[in-house]
Amino acid sequence: MLGTKGMTGVEITAAAAVAGPASGAVLKTIGDLLFGWVSSKIKTTLSLQSNLDVLVKEMDKLMDRRKEVEDDKEVADKEVNEIRALVKKWLVDVQKLRLRVNPIQEEMVNDKKPSRCFFNCKKRYIASKEVEEILEEIKRLLEDATFPKGVVYPARIPRAVEHIPGPSIQGQTTASKALAKVLSLLYDDRAQMIGIWGLGGIGKTTLVKNLNNELNNTSMQPFGSVIWATVSKNVDIKNVQTQIANRLNLELKTEKSVERIAIRLHQRLMNEEKYLLILDDVWQKLDLDNLGVPQPDVHKGSKIILTTRFMEVCRKMMTDIEVKIVVLNDEEAWQLFSQKAGDVSHLEEIKPFAEAIVGECCGLPLAIIIVGAAMRRKTKVELWEDALKQLRRSVPSVGGIEEEVYKPLKWSYDSLQGNSIKSCFLYCSLFPEDFSIEVSELVLHWRAEGLIDEQQNYVDSVNRGIALIENLKDSCLLEDGSKKGTVKMHDVVRDVAIWITSSFEDGCKSLVRSGIGLTEISVGEFSNSNSLKRISFMNNEITRLPTCMIRCPKTSTLLLQHNPLLVTVPERFLQGFEVLKVLNLTGTRIRSLPLSLFQLGDLRALILRNCFSLEELPPLGGLSKLQMLNLCATRIKELPCGMEKLSNLRQLDLSHTDSLKTIQTGIFSRLSCLEVLDMTESAYNFLVKGEEGDETTFEELRYLDQLLILSIRLKEIPCLSSDDLSWINRITRFHFCIGPKAYPLTNKHDKRLTIDGLDLSQESIGQLWGIASSLVLSHCSQLKQMLEDLVICNVGCFGGLKTLTISTFTSQSLWRDGGLAAQSDLLPNLEELTLHDLNELESISGLVGHLGLRFLRLKLIAVRRCSNIKYLLSCGDFIQNLPNVEVIKVSTSYNLKELFNYDSVKNMAPDPVVPNLRILELKNLPNLRTLCRDSETWPRLEQVEVFLCNRLKRLPLTNQNTGTIKEILGESEWWDALEWDDDKTKSSLLPYFYPTVPDC
Repeated sequence: MLGTKGMTGVEITAAAAVAGPASGAVLKTIGDLLFGWVSSKIKTTLSLQSNLDVLVKEMDKLMDRRKEVEDDKEVADKEVNEIRALVKKWLVDVQKLRLRVNPIQEEMVNDKKPSRCFFNCKKRYIASKEVEEILEEIKRLLEDATFPKGVVYPARIPRAVEHIPGPSIQGQTTASKALAKVLSLLYDDRAQMIGIWGLGGIGKTTLVKNLNNELNNTSMQPFGSVIWATVSKNVDIKNVQTQIANRLNLELKTEKSVERIAIRLHQRLMNEEKYLLILDDVWQKLDLDNLGVPQPDVHKGSKIILTTRFMEVCRKMMTDIEVKIVVLNDEEAWQLFSQKAGDVSHLEEIKPFAEAIVGECCGLPLAIIIVGAAMRRKTKVELWEDALKQLRRSVPSVGGIEEEVYKPLKWSYDSLQGNSIKSCFLYCSLFPEDFSIEVSELVLHWRAEGLIDEQQNYVDSVNRGIALIENLKDSCLLEDGSKKGTVKMHDVVRDVAIWITSSFEDGCKSLVRSGIGLTEISVGEFSNSNSLKRISFMNNEITRLPTCMIRCPKTSTLLLQHNPLLVTVPERFLQGFEVLKVLNLTGTRIRSLPLSLFQLGDLRALILRNCFSLEELPPLGGLSKLQMLNLCATRIKELPCGMEKLSNLRQLDLSHTDSLKTIQTGIFSRLSCLEVLDMTESAYNFLVKGEEGDETTFEELRYLDQLLILSIRLKEIPCLSSDDLSWINRITRFHFCIGPKAYPLTNKHDKRLTIDGLDLSQESIGQLWGIASSLVLSHCSQLKQMLEDLVICNVGCFGGLKTLTISTFTSQSLWRDGGLAAQSDLLPNLEELTLHDLNELESISGLVGHLGLRFLRLKLIAVRRCSNIKYLLSCGDFIQNLPNVEVIKVSTSYNLKELFNYDSVKNMAPDPVVPNLRILELKNLPNLRTLCRDSETWPRLEQVEVFLCNRLKRLPLTNQNTGTIKEILGESEWWDALEWDDDKTKSSLLPYFYPTVPDC
């Protein structure tokens, strides 16, 4: 025994006696542990077979789940959606586990009767232990496979079905039944091509929009893509192809011909598993092969729906089944009319007339909407009685569509107050079907025709024109166009307008052949030329005009614009248009105009915009009544002879005249009625006082007493006298581009000044600051000296300046705090501040100090390509917050670390620095770490875009202010790395996050 050395035998015996019980207990404990360990190993070893059976079953479950996830992944890959990182890792883990399990399952097959030797038992124990571990891993993977947030990230790419705005048919039993029928046909293999037909204005487009949106709300989507294309009466195959390609995200940059595009579309559509193609408003048979759409019997499972006014179209396109859309029943018609007319339709004394008016509309939704809108809030019974009487009297001479559609629509036209607005409405029918008309162009035509009071100045006439347009929109006779600043006619309404001019308006007959693909004009088109008031051949492929004189003694408008193949105007062609007021040749390739132009003594508007081949004009002195001359984007080198005799000229557009280098002195000063002179991006530079030459000068413009809008380029900064300031201040809108490289920047402000590449130390610069609402300073020198001069001279504040843009300066001291500072805010009304390409800029604070800025009205801050900026603004004594800032945009500024710096602040209020910020855009800012204080939140934030800002880990959002967020854009990796105060904030924002690839 240990420790017995030197002990006697008695002592040893006694010690053993004492130690005996203790060692026995120890031995018993050791034995128990050993037995438990052996027992566990035996149990593990003996349970191998049962665990293997469980393993097989659980592994089958896991493989089934993997198949489901991989199917979802395949669909996502096809739709170019991004798979969540968690899902990718799960699939990798499953594959790794599968590689572990495969050898075990193979051994089970090859070794069904294992030996009982000791070593085989040891092997079985190890195998059994591994099986237990695998079962635990399978359990974990099955639990993790729920993916509550989905397999893919929400993406901004088009969904299988995109929601299309439009009126709902909820509550309309007739329309709902038709919708239900069409929906059922989508699941019927026998219905591969479906025709939906009925009268114009019956609601076919509304039905298919509701169908589309019903599919959008369907969780089990039957189609991989739903594609929408509008065809229209004068079908343009390439336009339809482009609509389909855009919906499929198919680029068509290299394909120019219809045939090549058809091949690409066919290949792309054949790769779609199933698609639904909706062709809306089909007027004639479409050749699907020419379009590039596979025949339905070739591409099984895909379907085509077409809407048309004519059953004959369905027959020719061999639809499998047709669904006729019928008019609304009486109850539905009344509900729709009441919705449009308002509560007034339920008044006791008015309701009988309202119900009778609804009856006159024959259940046609378009007619009901238009008539109802026209009667909205009219409370006099006499008006309702008269409306009903007029509806009953307006019986056209044709039946069918005219009887059921045109009669109510003509009544709406008849109800317009005054001949002026009626003529304005009819004028819109001269433009092509589905054509978005620029409001400014439309008003110009109206004014030249005398439909708007000619005594009004340009600004007042434009305002009057916009008021007329809004009136027509309120009457549902015009609607918003596809682009901002445009309007268009519903095609049925346009048909009615053309029908009115051909059938009723004896003094306003029109010949409308716009947008129908004409290649030439035949003399036969003018069979009723003696009564024609307006003629439109615009938007065709006309290559030549008649060479003979065609007498059109009453024609006041001739529209030939957008015929890009038209090269010449024959001498005799214009001789028959004795009273012509408007001649529009925009977008043609004419090189010159005939001398017969002299004979158009009543001409008010000559529009030659975008005639890129036009280099010269004949003498215009004989056009004494000319009010509008548009030579935008022509190649004229000088103004035509006789320009100074155009004493009634009110608008002169010389914008984008890159070849215009000479304007003789004395021309402009004699245009005494000139209201608008637009020379935006013209090559001509006005001389300033002191420069010698026989060309026109800036000072000459002071004699234009009627001038309201002016856009010109000057070589130098003019020295302005009190008289100059007087006439400039009288102008409603101006844009002066000063300097050799100055180009205009588009913005909404009325008085713009752009200075590029000049010395700013000139004394006159301060005068320009005082008259501008928008100022751009670029590539100029002596900016610091200019600012100091303004402060030293105590010039005072520049209250009119609303936007300031400064770019490409390298004066380091300008941007640092210190030096001269204004005692008061020199720019108290500044709303937008843009700084770019300022390599020495470290912060906006330096500019703030120089000009004493307080930014009380500032709405937008934009900074880009300022490589050394460290922070936007230092919050402190001068500025503690920006109360009205709504937009902040910062990009490509590599040293920016924080937006707002608080180092100099000791006792600053906890309020947010930008309490009203709505839009935040941050791009390519690799060192940006913080936006504001950790405790700060921005309560009105709606849109956030963050790209290539990987160090930014927090947004000023908490669970209390997430309700205002509409969209967060950024990379998935950035989003996943963001830190939040709690998980609830991130989960509530997740539906609004859209992973996007940066574009900077």
